[in-house]
Amino acid sequence: MSSNLEILNEIHKGLVMGMESLSVITSKVGDQNFKDDLDYQYQRYENILNRVNKKYQQLGNKADDTSPMQKAMGWTQIQFNTIADKSNSHISEMLIEGNTMGIIKGVKELNQNPNADKEIRQIVTDFVELQQNNIEKLKTYL
Repeated sequence: MSSNLEILNEIHKGLVMGMESLSVITSKVGDQNFKDDLDYQYQRYENILNRVNKKYQQLGNKADDTSPMQKAMGWTQIQFNTIADKSNSHISEMLIEGNTMGIIKGVKELNQNPNADKEIRQIVTDFVELQQNNIEKLKTYL
């Protein structure tokens, strides 16, 4: 069961980081279509996060909180990377890099935990597919 919790923790971290990044970045976007796409991505993250939290409850546990230091570092990195360039292309590139890291993490979790709970594996698979779909949509803004 501990590997199930470890998988949930990793996916939870990725979802929270993605949602926090989208929240900060969306405020910097001027293009309404791009904002709408980012809002849609946020909602999809939130849906998967709700499933993760429900699974935690079923296991009688809860997610590890993201440290304030990690949150501050993420916020600072976004601020720094968008000072000189707030273009759709640059923001898309930043988000594609983050989504790619999410795919790598998710696929590693699936490959390293073949006997994990079936429902947890499906959540991870959905997380990876979401990241892949995000990248495809973001490519249109490059």
